[in-house]
Amino acid sequence: MTSARISQRIGSIAESATLAVDAKAKALKAAGRPVIGFGAGEPDFPTPQYIVDAAIEAARQPKYHRYSPAAGLPELREAIAAKTLRDSGYEAAASQVLVTNGGKQAVYNTFATLLDPGDEVLLPTPYWTTYPEAIRLAGGVPVEVFAGPEQGYLVTVDQLEAALTERTKILLFVSPSNPTGAVYSPEQVAEIGRWAASKGLWVVTDEIYEHLTYDGVPFTSIATAAPELGDKVVILNGVAKTYAMTGWRVGWMVGPADVIKAATNLQSHATSNVANVSQMAALAAVSGPLDAVQEMKAAFDRRRQTMVKMLSEIDGVNCPTPKGAFYVYPDVRGLLGKEIAGVRPATSAELAALILDKVEVAIVPGEAFGPSGFVRLSYALGDADLAEGVGRIQELLGTAK
Repeated sequence: MTSARISQRIGSIAESATLAVDAKAKALKAAGRPVIGFGAGEPDFPTPQYIVDAAIEAARQPKYHRYSPAAGLPELREAIAAKTLRDSGYEAAASQVLVTNGGKQAVYNTFATLLDPGDEVLLPTPYWTTYPEAIRLAGGVPVEVFAGPEQGYLVTVDQLEAALTERTKILLFVSPSNPTGAVYSPEQVAEIGRWAASKGLWVVTDEIYEHLTYDGVPFTSIATAAPELGDKVVILNGVAKTYAMTGWRVGWMVGPADVIKAATNLQSHATSNVANVSQMAALAAVSGPLDAVQEMKAAFDRRRQTMVKMLSEIDGVNCPTPKGAFYVYPDVRGLLGKEIAGVRPATSAELAALILDKVEVAIVPGEAFGPSGFVRLSYALGDADLAEGVGRIQELLGTAK
C-alpha cells in the first residue's frame, strides 16, 4: 500500500502569498534587478532605539539565557494587560494574556483552541491571507462574507446574518483591516458586536493596526464597544506593525482564563516560550511612549495620500482611500481583458504577474485575499521608491486599450 509523502492536512495549505511576493521581489533585487516591492506589510523604519537598547541589556543577563514560562514573562503579561486597558479600554488580568511567537501564532493558537472539526467561522472578505489557512488547519470552515469597494469594504450585519448557520461558532473581526485599510465606525463596531452576542458567537478580533488610523477616524475595540459579548471575545495583537518590530516575533492573545490556559498548553508543546530577549524588547515597547509611532504614522499618512492620488489617475482603476493600516486595495476589474503590453490579463493574478514582468514592480493579487479583480499595495516603504514604483505602474497601465 502506498501513502502520500505529505499529509493531506499540510499539503492543502497554500503558501503565504504576501511572503511569496516579497521573497520573489527580494530574489530579483539580489540578482541586480531594479525591483520595487509593494508586497510585504513591513514598516521601512528601524525599531526605535530605546527598544533595541532594552534587548541588548537583556541579552547580557544570564537569566534571559534560560527557559521561561510558556505563557510569557510575568512582567510582559502584566504590561500587555495594562496596554490593553489603555488602548482598547478592555480590562484583563495578566493571567488572561498569552505571549506568542508573532501575531500568526496567536491567530493559530486561538482557532486551534476554540474550533472543533466542522465549526464555521464568519470571515469578512477581503481577508488577510493567513486567516483561512489557520481556520482550516484547526479543523474549522471559513465562510467568506464579501464586501466590495462600493460599500467601503465593510460588511454589514445583514450580510453576516445571511451567512449564519447552526455550525457558526466564531466571527472574525478586523478593524483597521489588512488588506483593505478599511476602518469600521464606532457605531458599526457596536452593532456588529451586539449582533454576534445575540447569536451566542465568539468574536476573535485582530487589533494589530490599532494605532494606524487617519483622517481623524478613531480605532474602536469590539471587546469594549459591545460589552454584551462578555467573556466570549479574544483580542489578538502584537508589536510588529506599531513599533516596526516585524522580525522580533512577539504577539499575544488576550481572552478568558480557560481559553488562555488551553492555548498555553498547546504552545508549551509547539514552541515553549517566546525568545526572552524579544520579550524584553516588547516590554519596552508596550510600556514606553508612542512618540515613535506618531512619527511613523505621519510618514504613512503622507505616502497613503500620494499612492491613492497616483493610482486614481489610472483609467480602469478604482482606489478607495484607506482609513487605517498601511495598504491600499484598488479595484482593477476595469483593466481585466484589456490589452496591456500585448497581453490581455483575465485575472488580477495575471495582471500582477504582468506588472512584475514588464516594469519590475511587485504587488499582491486579490486572489490571495478573496475574489479576483483587486490588488494590494503596501505603502510602508520609502517615499522615493513608492513614487518610482507607482509611476512605473501608471506608465504600463496607461497603455491599456
